[in-house]
Amino acid sequence: MMLLIDAGNTRIKWALAEPGAALGAWLAWGAVPHAGLAGLPQAWRAALAGRPLRGALLANVAGAALRAGLERALPAELAPHAARWFASVPQLAGLRNGYRNPAQLGCDRFAAAIGARALAPGRAIIVANCGTATTIDAITADGRFLGGMILPGLGLMASALARHTAQLPHIGQDVALPAGFADNTDDAILSGCLAAQAGAIERAFAAHGAAACLISGGAAPFIAPSLSLPYRFVENIVLIGLQAAAEDASW
Repeated sequence: MMLLIDAGNTRIKWALAEPGAALGAWLAWGAVPHAGLAGLPQAWRAALAGRPLRGALLANVAGAALRAGLERALPAELAPHAARWFASVPQLAGLRNGYRNPAQLGCDRFAAAIGARALAPGRAIIVANCGTATTIDAITADGRFLGGMILPGLGLMASALARHTAQLPHIGQDVALPAGFADNTDDAILSGCLAAQAGAIERAFAAHGAAACLISGGAAPFIAPSLSLPYRFVENIVLIGLQAAAEDASW
């Protein structure tokens, strides 16, 4: 059994995968805020139910303190050398990293691109991961990661507007948006933020001449309906990329 961990800016997502299992076909998975780290060892023990754990692959973009906490939380029976920290490299799992400095690419973006490539091989892809930040990246049909763009996520965008503009309310990203132009301030804020997110994805899709758009992340269900192009919603694209990477013999 392999433990996959995606420590993002807001939440820690994890999954247990059998070797050779289909992508996303996990024995168990879960997500907790950073404050829930202490409860993960118990959750992992319950999910394993006595099954042997042969390794762990962890991606972390949330800093050194969380990394140290995750290291302490890993199951005691896991040998130190069996826990590996995922990092961006020049080539892995059928994807070539075209970043000017491959190691500088965020490991979550690299994992998401690997996951997208594994789910849609042989196609020009735009992969959008919509969390605390929204990342939008391009992958060629022959498996080269070209790069992409990073913008504030839907929640950050709305919060920043409300915080720095006088008399504007704070709008949550789970508010239903009416069709057409907004006729009140709350809806106008959300409408503008959704248009910015969807417009950036659509602009990237057109510029890349993409054949597929994959969208993931906590804000994806709110952003995706605003897209005017075909898309595939993929839950936990970073974990899927980690699973694909873990299966690669060169890693």
